[in-house]
Amino acid sequence: MEGVEVLVVVAATAPAAVVVDATADVAAAELVAALSSADVLVIDADRDALTAELVAACDRFGVRIVARCARAADRRLAERFGVRVVDAAAGAGEVIDPAAHASARPAGRGRVIVVWGAAGAPGRTTVAIGLAAELARDGRRVALVDADSHAPSLALATGLADEGPGFAAACRQAARGALSVDELERIALPLGELSVLTGINRPGRWPELAVDRVQAALAVCRDWADDVVVDVAASLELDEEIVSDLDGPRRNAATLGALRVADLVVAVVAADPVGVSRFVRAHSELRAVVGATPVRILVNKTRPGVLGLDPRAQVRRTLERYIGAGEVWFAPADTRAVDAALLSAQPVLRAAGRSALTAAIRRFVGEAIEPPPSPPSLRRTQRRRSRRSVAPGV
Repeated sequence: MEGVEVLVVVAATAPAAVVVDATADVAAAELVAALSSADVLVIDADRDALTAELVAACDRFGVRIVARCARAADRRLAERFGVRVVDAAAGAGEVIDPAAHASARPAGRGRVIVVWGAAGAPGRTTVAIGLAAELARDGRRVALVDADSHAPSLALATGLADEGPGFAAACRQAARGALSVDELERIALPLGELSVLTGINRPGRWPELAVDRVQAALAVCRDWADDVVVDVAASLELDEEIVSDLDGPRRNAATLGALRVADLVVAVVAADPVGVSRFVRAHSELRAVVGATPVRILVNKTRPGVLGLDPRAQVRRTLERYIGAGEVWFAPADTRAVDAALLSAQPVLRAAGRSALTAAIRRFVGEAIEPPPSPPSLRRTQRRRSRRSVAPGV
């Protein structure tokens, strides 16, 4: 096939065997080198050739797997791993071209909602998970993304495995121009009605989240989900651009890249003197990054003990005086609800559906996050419901 370069042809079981011990011999090392530079691995789908170790290695290298299936059992095996399936008799064009086997799901333009907060622990991850779960209540497709390059914790908070490909794999695929809706479906982990792209499992892997990769991945996520909720780190400093003239990776690139392409920013403030002070000082940096993008302020962990008898009024006056905030929303310090969510590894909406924190997040979504037009599939469902609710002859 013109334009396709075949790097190496080996036995079907060789890739699975070599990833177990890449130092076995010279041939094994050469095969690993070829695999790391490839875009597609075409393999027969049998239990000896298609293994969990091979899929994990290809995810790390950003290599798409195409499984050739001759039997129904082969197809079931490939579908269990989430790799692309083609018939054993398929031609080279169908095997190589991902568009030949693309999903029939129509592309849309979802919105990106970035959850940010100043340094400390204002509750960014808890709020991000709660917002995503609340947005998904009306049947919308919602994706939850961990783009925190300093202290990723979304997988830990939701009980999901952080050893999977996650958002880093999506960024690698986007850098190659190979990220698609189907690929996002494959690498995402389900959390009820949510689709989750977990973050890096070690903070030392932060160079994988380069700004161009993050923005390219989020661009594809817009076609994948109606709402993409992104949890990012606190740091907005650009000092690293000053101390080095080299065009190298930046630790805060993921946060800055996500904020620059956001349609809406949810700024989380800890309701205590330290948290409010940190937010006020960082607000000008946030505005310099996001420009005219709308920012909705959610004051979290509100309680009277640390701010006096009327904490809401004090915080509201402070934010209005120092940053000109006209509208501010509040969420209570609901330790019992947060503990229940962490214990069950579920969003607060499910773990404590009647809690004050759930009610506050629901009110915030209803008032501060203007819902976009419903997707066509949801509008059809709503019309069918409305017709069923009308009595005959009315």
